[in-house]
Amino acid sequence: MSLRPLTAPWFHAPAGFEKIWLGCAILWCFVMSLMMPYWHFRGKQNSTGEAYTVTPAAFMARVDKFVAANQVGTYKNPSSANPLLQELPIVEPPAGGDAYLMGRMWMWYPALRLRLGETYRIHLSSVDLQHGFSLQPLNMNFQVLPGYDHVLTITPTSKGEFTIVCNEFCGLGHSNMSGKIFVE
Repeated sequence: MSLRPLTAPWFHAPAGFEKIWLGCAILWCFVMSLMMPYWHFRGKQNSTGEAYTVTPAAFMARVDKFVAANQVGTYKNPSSANPLLQELPIVEPPAGGDAYLMGRMWMWYPALRLRLGETYRIHLSSVDLQHGFSLQPLNMNFQVLPGYDHVLTITPTSKGEFTIVCNEFCGLGHSNMSGKIFVE
């Protein structure tokens, strides 16, 4: 029995067009690596990193207090399969103030009304599972975890009705999990 060295006949140094493609791929990797920190600081879509630990019950109490103090109307949520969740309060925080938004199976609670050009601190948390906060059509995405109060500072720059969808699978009702932010 003779032992032959393990060499792969298919392996050879790149030549011709392979060198060009490899060079383009490596160059693109460098470009994308430089763009990540650029978009983090200049893209204005990332959180400030401000987060606090909070129990789900304590956050739910904050949301209930916020809704009781600032409710200005109701919103009929046609996407909710649960009849108890089809009517949500519309809440308007004071300009420059704090707003609370809670994710839970399978809705974002409450609906928010914000003023154009005003800055708000949106407190996000979940009371049950990990949810994804995706504000459409702005393509703003953020992961919301139970036990943490994440703070996003936003200043609306255009009027309209914006939909919040969950982009993290959270169970059977995930496809119906939505919320609203109205900017006037």
